[in-house]
Amino acid sequence: MASTHHFIIADDHPLFRDALKTIVASRFEQARVSEAGDIDEVTAQLQTDADVDLVLLDLNMPGVRGFSGLMYLRAQYPGVPVCIVSATEDQAIIRRALDFGAAGFMPKSLPVDDITAGIEAILDGDIWTPADMDLANAPDDDEAAALAKRLSSLTPQQVRVLMMLSQGLLNKQIAYELGVSEATVKAHVSAILQKLNVESRTQAVIAASRIEMGNWQEAVAELAH
Repeated sequence: MASTHHFIIADDHPLFRDALKTIVASRFEQARVSEAGDIDEVTAQLQTDADVDLVLLDLNMPGVRGFSGLMYLRAQYPGVPVCIVSATEDQAIIRRALDFGAAGFMPKSLPVDDITAGIEAILDGDIWTPADMDLANAPDDDEAAALAKRLSSLTPQQVRVLMMLSQGLLNKQIAYELGVSEATVKAHVSAILQKLNVESRTQAVIAASRIEMGNWQEAVAELAH
């Protein structure tokens, strides 16, 4: 079927990008399919042309730590749907991805027909996950969901600052990387602490690092102390 859709496939494995591009092109014959090997390439493409119908994003790639890439793209480009395409099938991670604003979640083990059906559903405005994953009835942690909601409230720049804090960078180093003043960085850090409802940058880093690894219960427990 002919289509004028524009997709971005973001994955650091060229072979998987090629395979997914072939799948997409077979269903959307006239679609424009761009590729990106890291999060910087994704954002560079979106800065040039934000008229993208869907980003197919791997959770683990250069420039991304856990959900940080998804968080950044959803904050910076809220009008661009992002579907996670990942090797994991962990229902807790899938649920968290949806909490962070993903339009869908596709395990890389899916059959071709399911991948194309999922893309079509997302383009129609649906939130899509595999039919055999009963996320609605899966147990969830209300405190972890609340923490995800607080993280989702961060602005794009605050997401970047939090990820740099997680890397151990000092305020002056973050200021240099972002091309802003140290006072601006301090303001971002203060806003991050307020939004995450924590008292120190160490607690903010704990939240970010633990959540990236999917250890929600540990993160919530440690932040409570």
